[in-house]
Amino acid sequence: MTRRSWSVLVAVVLVTGLSVAGLSGCGSESGASGANGEKRKSLELLNVSYDPTRELWRDINEAFIPAYEKSDGVKLTINQSHAGSATQARAIIDGLEADVATLSIWLDTEALHKKGLLKDGWEDRLPNKSLAYTSTVVFVVRKGNPKGIKDWADLVKGDVSIITPNPKTSGNGKLSLLAAWGNVLKNGGTEDDAKKFLGELYQRVPVLDTGARGATTTFSQKGVGDVHLTMESEAFLEVEESKGELEVVYPALSILHEPNITVVDENVDRKGTRAAAEAYLKFLYTPRGQEIIAKHGFRPTDPEVFAKTGDKFPKITLFPLTDIVPGWDAAQEKFFAEGAIFDSIYHPAK
Repeated sequence: MTRRSWSVLVAVVLVTGLSVAGLSGCGSESGASGANGEKRKSLELLNVSYDPTRELWRDINEAFIPAYEKSDGVKLTINQSHAGSATQARAIIDGLEADVATLSIWLDTEALHKKGLLKDGWEDRLPNKSLAYTSTVVFVVRKGNPKGIKDWADLVKGDVSIITPNPKTSGNGKLSLLAAWGNVLKNGGTEDDAKKFLGELYQRVPVLDTGARGATTTFSQKGVGDVHLTMESEAFLEVEESKGELEVVYPALSILHEPNITVVDENVDRKGTRAAAEAYLKFLYTPRGQEIIAKHGFRPTDPEVFAKTGDKFPKITLFPLTDIVPGWDAAQEKFFAEGAIFDSIYHPAK
């Protein structure tokens, strides 16, 4: 069974036996205490994340759990939950008891803060604005690139069919739309030009899956579409598992993906899991954590580890969201709210 087949079959992954010993920067806080003040010998954590991170977190867990048990004497069970980022944020708000939220976009994590689940200043509690890795949107095409897709303009030529997830529910979907919009503006076009381009692009999308992994299945396993707009990490995995049937194409320019990570304060304080949850996230910033991140096609934020990746991440011009809108709140209002730009340009076939 391939890694993708496994992850598609299992929406929530149970990983046992991991922990953190001797990790620089992770600290050695004691485990949570039980009702009578005694130190617990075992804990469960729930990591609520977005679609393309399934394999990443599985390997992080396998490296982290034994080390934590060795250093703290606490045996961890780490559960993973994956779906579209906006869907996951809503699930946490509605009561899913996440200890850590590792969502795709700031907007979804900030939604937890607005509901009182995260403390003020959550973004500044971990290094690099709580970014342990970054990514971007790239193209996956079929073997030999029969449609000749090299850059964004090629997406709306001929009879090209495009697969991309729903920007209402998926961080990947939002970033793909914003990358397309930004490409027009940063190449000298107007907002009217950008809106026209989006309209032409989404006319070529036969189905909008709710999350990134669903879109991957539609393209790579069901054989729908000529090009898949997806995150770089997902593209690497998709091509690897296609055994030569798919290829990655890098456009000249794309958007910088910045997925923040955080403990969910309301839940960890109530459950007594803060120490373990914080150590778990801090592990990502260690050399070992950064190496695992790079292995799975996410761009490590440690410059030394990134420098060791060689040609794994081709050079590409990445622009931040703030080059095209003031921030994520403005992006939501302008593009993704009811009646905003996406609703005005997307008209699904009946």
